Amino acid sequence: MAGKNKYHTGEIVKIKTTDELVTINKWHYVQNMKQYSYTVKEYPLTFYFEDEFHSHN
Repeated sequence: MAGKNKYHTGEIVKIKTTDELVTINKWHYVQNMKQYSYTVKEYPLTFYFEDEFHSHN
């Protein structure tokens, strides 16, 4: 799975639980969990996983 993240820096996505639009700030592959974590500009101290977002179209 490494190398195939769904979202990229600068992309606007929607947080599923709040329907709030946010901007991806950074992303990182977490090897032991085998998934990507993301931080967003609006909440830089909180991290999210891919399944917590919807694409914004």
